[in-house]
Amino acid sequence: FTTNDDLAKKGARIITRADGVTLTDSEGHQIIDGMAGLWCVNIGYGRQEMADVAARQMMELPFYNTFFQTSHVPAIALAARIAELAPGDLNHVFFSCSGSEANDTNIRMVRHYWALKGKPEKSVIISRKNGYHGSSMGSGSLGGMAGMHAQGGMPIPDIVHIDQPYWYMEGGDMTPEEFGLARARQLEDKILELGVDRVAAFIGEPIQGAGGVIVPPSTYWPEIQRICDQYGILLIADEVITGFGRTGNWFGSQTMGIRPHIMTIAKGLSSGYAPIGGSVVCDEVAATIGADEFNHGYTYSGHPVSAAVALENLRIVEEEKVIEHVRDVAHPHLAKRWHALAEHPLVGETSLVGLMGSMALKPEGSGKAFAAPEGTAGYIVRERCFANNVIMRHVGDRMIIAPPLVITPDQIDELIARATKALDEGHAQLKSEGLLKGA
Repeated sequence: FTTNDDLAKKGARIITRADGVTLTDSEGHQIIDGMAGLWCVNIGYGRQEMADVAARQMMELPFYNTFFQTSHVPAIALAARIAELAPGDLNHVFFSCSGSEANDTNIRMVRHYWALKGKPEKSVIISRKNGYHGSSMGSGSLGGMAGMHAQGGMPIPDIVHIDQPYWYMEGGDMTPEEFGLARARQLEDKILELGVDRVAAFIGEPIQGAGGVIVPPSTYWPEIQRICDQYGILLIADEVITGFGRTGNWFGSQTMGIRPHIMTIAKGLSSGYAPIGGSVVCDEVAATIGADEFNHGYTYSGHPVSAAVALENLRIVEEEKVIEHVRDVAHPHLAKRWHALAEHPLVGETSLVGLMGSMALKPEGSGKAFAAPEGTAGYIVRERCFANNVIMRHVGDRMIIAPPLVITPDQIDELIARATKALDEGHAQLKSEGLLKGA
């Protein structure tokens, strides 16, 4: 996600160390990390306990695989802990090294599940435009990013997409509630178009992350759930970003009222201290898959060091009441400061659930879209954020944040101060370059 030309012209910002919510680069700048790395460093940087656990595990058992009826203590203990935390009967874990690998696993798993049910023709997985589920061939196909699909021959066969529930830009004259129902019912229309006997599953992020932190209307997920239940379609919740406290609950499915058959996990599972991911699977799907050999796995599935680190991460989250901090302290304070930015002349709308938020940049006048190519304004504001030592991402002309879950009110105030300065400077630059005109 970097062009060589940009890298050659500007060079790379080199991060040398980090502590808490603050990064330090090679020039000594102190940078507030408003993105928790890539949505993952939930407990913050520099936790000695995590390093100690990794070192102990490396000395005790640095590696062994989980193939051929073999396992090890860290993987067993982590699977058991995840099963305790996961909602409903999601009691089984198939480990991987990332969310991308986990979603690749999900493709094979749901197709194998239906084959074992005597319905091998049920192979189509329905996803959403502008969703993100990884960057491998399978997971990149599940995602609905047009720029990714333009490279490498994606999507692969039997993966189709419906529209996203982005009311602010796509809702037209509908109320959010009407729009949520309309977008959810596209799933029903697509199932009937393809044939119920062909559709295996629907996958979605509880809240779209890399697509711009798109919070669906309140009517959306209940209707999706009804449709999946009515037609017997497996429901996969991609919790790679929303899992492990990001939304103020252990899982985004709990926040949004979803009852998935499978959850994809990664990122916050280890707070990014070691690579690990997985598919958390309900009892019925696991029992069906377990009746036959599932010819699938990765060398580093359930890697003992990563599993031990993830266990320690979950201990910290629970014992230090990190999720309670998100829900009772950080979110209320950030919500007050974040939504106040909607008064800025460059901001049209703000959204925030837990500690994942977004703002839509807007042109002069009453419109919502800029005349300049999409992403021009977002890129300029992102660069001003970098210049002011705060990390925020842009998705098109939408700015997004997802800071470490341990961020304090004082640190939130500083993040907002730097973001406001970046908005002011971005607005001035857009105006001076004649880029504030609406489409």
